[in-house]
Amino acid sequence: MTRKLRNITDKLPPVIALVVLVAVWAAVCGFGSIPSYMLPSPGSVVKAFVSDFPLLMQHAGATLTEAFAGLGIGILLAFFTASLMDRFSPLYRAVYPLLVVSQTIPTIAIAPLLISWMGFGMAPKITLVVLTTFFPITVGLLDGYKSVDPDAISLYRSMGAKNGLIFTRIKLPSSLSYFFSGLKISASYAIVGAVIAEWLGGFEGLGVYMTRVKKAYSFDKMFAVILLIVIISLLLMGLVALIKRAVMPWERKGAKES
Repeated sequence: MTRKLRNITDKLPPVIALVVLVAVWAAVCGFGSIPSYMLPSPGSVVKAFVSDFPLLMQHAGATLTEAFAGLGIGILLAFFTASLMDRFSPLYRAVYPLLVVSQTIPTIAIAPLLISWMGFGMAPKITLVVLTTFFPITVGLLDGYKSVDPDAISLYRSMGAKNGLIFTRIKLPSSLSYFFSGLKISASYAIVGAVIAEWLGGFEGLGVYMTRVKKAYSFDKMFAVILLIVIISLLLMGLVALIKRAVMPWERKGAKES
C-alpha cells in the first residue's frame, strides 16, 4: 500500500504541472491576448486531432516504418561498433573522438545532403534515423562494458574462460541497463529524426503533413501533429521500459528487496 501511494505521489506533480500549463494556454487564448491563427486553443487542437485522425494515422504509419527501420539498424550497428571498440583499445581511441564530433553536426544540416544523394524515398529518412540513434546506444554500451568489475574478469580468465564467454556471461549482462538507457533516448530521437527528414522532402509521413498544413496556415492541425509526435514518443519510451522489465527481471527484484 505504501509503495502504491508513493507511486501516485511521484506521478502527481507532473500531472498537476500539465494541467496548469493547459489551463494557462486556454486562458491566454480565451482572453484573446494572442490571435487564434498564431496560437490555437486546446479545444481547437483536439478538434483538429479528431477530425484528421485517419489521415494522421496514415502519415504516422510511414514515419513509424522509417523510425523502426532506422532504429533497428542503429541498434545492430551500435552493438557491432561498441563491441569492437571495447575489444580493441586502439580502435576505441581512434573512433570515439569521431563519434563525439559527429554529434556536433546539426541534424537539420545533414538531412538536405542525404536527400540530394539518395532521393525522396525512405532511404535518406532511415539513414538519418540511424545517425541520430546510433550514438546514444553506442556510448551506453561502451559505458556498460567498462562498468564490469575487473576482478570478475580476472576470475573467469583464471578458470580458462575465453573472450567470447567473458563477453556473454559478464560484459553483456552488465551493459544491459546502460543499453536500455541509451535505447530510451534513441527511441524518441528516431521519431524526431524521421520527421526532420520528411520536412525537407518526401511523399508521406508526419513531417510531410506538417509542411502541408503550415503552408495552409492551419496551425491547429500543426499543433495536432505535434501532440501526436509527443504521444508516439512517450509510448515508445514506455515500450522500452516494458522490454527492459521483461529482459532484466533481476533488477525489478532487487528494487523490491531494497
